[in-house]
Amino acid sequence: MHHHRIEDYALIGDEQTAALVGRDGSVDWLCLPRFDSGACFARLLGDEDNGHWRIAPKHASGHCTRRAYRPDTLVLDTEWETGKGAIRVTDLMPQRDRAPELVRVVEGLRGHVTVRSTLRIRFDYGSIVPWMRRSGGHRVAVAGPDSVWLRSEPQVETWGKDRATHSEFTVKEGEKVAFVLTWHPSHEPRPPLVDPHEALRASVHDWRQWARRCRYAGPYRDTVVRSLITLKALTYRPTGGIVAAATTSLPEQPGGVRNWDYRYCWLRDSTLTLNVGLSAGYREEAEAWRDWLLRAVAGDPADLQIMYGLGGERRLPEFELPWLSDFAGSRPVRIGNEAVSQLQLDVYGEVMDSLYLARREGLPAKPHMWDIQAALMEWLREQWRQPDEGLWEVRGGRRHFVHSKVMVWVAADRAVRTLEENPELSGDLDGWRALRDEVHREVCEKGFDARRNTFTQYYGSAELDAAVLLIPRVGFLPPDDPRVLGTVDAVREELGQDGFLRRYSTDGPAVDGLPGDEGTFLVCSFWLADALHLTGRGKEARELFERLVGLTNDVGLLSEEYDPVEHRQLGNFPQAFSHVGLVNTALALFGGEQAG
Repeated sequence: MHHHRIEDYALIGDEQTAALVGRDGSVDWLCLPRFDSGACFARLLGDEDNGHWRIAPKHASGHCTRRAYRPDTLVLDTEWETGKGAIRVTDLMPQRDRAPELVRVVEGLRGHVTVRSTLRIRFDYGSIVPWMRRSGGHRVAVAGPDSVWLRSEPQVETWGKDRATHSEFTVKEGEKVAFVLTWHPSHEPRPPLVDPHEALRASVHDWRQWARRCRYAGPYRDTVVRSLITLKALTYRPTGGIVAAATTSLPEQPGGVRNWDYRYCWLRDSTLTLNVGLSAGYREEAEAWRDWLLRAVAGDPADLQIMYGLGGERRLPEFELPWLSDFAGSRPVRIGNEAVSQLQLDVYGEVMDSLYLARREGLPAKPHMWDIQAALMEWLREQWRQPDEGLWEVRGGRRHFVHSKVMVWVAADRAVRTLEENPELSGDLDGWRALRDEVHREVCEKGFDARRNTFTQYYGSAELDAAVLLIPRVGFLPPDDPRVLGTVDAVREELGQDGFLRRYSTDGPAVDGLPGDEGTFLVCSFWLADALHLTGRGKEARELFERLVGLTNDVGLLSEEYDPVEHRQLGNFPQAFSHVGLVNTALALFGGEQAG
């Protein structure tokens, strides 16, 4: 059992998969060939024998001396100082040509340093030890469908011991030794060799060109650009889908059971993600995500899912991996996600809002887009009165969640506005207006606690939910409505913990049907900053934003939750929704058009 913390990791990737590199110079998580494939390094959720690749000075047991991304890139530099000198290890995954590759360049900075590389490949989430052989200066690992080649330039001697591949070499100032790890299907010939030094140069150049397109020039620009690079790294380039995180089963509570697989694409994140892409100047990415969304939701509206695979796959069967010892004692380790079958009415609102935004911002309309939207509206008009599982994917039974019904109102509102703004489209304008009014009336009547002047988590409940902070942002009520002001105060009072927000109360009868507690939800805390800003409390909003930015790890990354007691990140990592929240709030607070 290793004792890393989630914030000890940095992310590298090639926009089809990603690796996590620890401060100790070890790559502890890498799924090949794509984000949702089996991991060949799974030490993150187990121990060294579940696969990892460490490069560090021979006698260094702990963490590096310092590390950082090269500015405006996804290239990671890790530096080590020893009694004998200093080295830098540069890690990257070049943009994929034919095969995924992990490139690690060791460079002598001064003196003479003996460096050790230990590579343990374990396919299928750390369960399969491959057969290793030598082939023309390479080490080749094969098991079933997977094959991995390791080579170094200039060649260093490797040997096998304890079911691992080792090498040891000394670098002096100015010397470089590059390692390249290449995956390909075991039945195909090895792909052409890449030049690791050229790959590094090209990668730095490409990322910097991309980062230059960022339109945001306000305070915290570096943090915003780092978040945008992270979102780009979590995008599956072939389809435009964005995974919620690069990992599975990192716990929401150490030792707890809230461990889920986040290597899929949630519709819930769509409007915010689109908005961030368009506002920050990344139209291509926004359009690719919109196109992914349309392909994924095409079909019978009754079959709309809350999440899909990277290519829009619908089946994501959930199962457990008993051989992994878990992260921080949190079992089980889960692959796949059963929440795929839940009814969450709010995603209909998210989809309608996303497509409304895309149209308003002038993204070229796609054929059938409006037909799909009209079909979603007809289904929603028939079905919206059902209770649902809500945005937090609770596994404790369906209820009439206020946020879900607010998003039904959003769906009707955006449908109405689309028709009003695009007279050439046809649809049931009067019917959708009536639906919009009816939902609004019902939510204000049944989802509002007049005694406490706050919207609640579900009809008739006394519990609160951070998601009702979105009421002013989606336009359900104006920010100066006394009910909105009351809600912001009540949520901050009841769900606040050390200035951050939990997503709902877990003291009462647990709405999610799960034992235990969880951390404060980072995206909810960004929602609070947005709500404070909208309700005219700009100073408080900016103070909260500053505290939130202070939670990023040393290389600017955020997971899903934060434990304000232990001061640690929790949940899957890095989390797209947290970074979307960060950029969105930065644009709202410092985008140039803010008042007060």
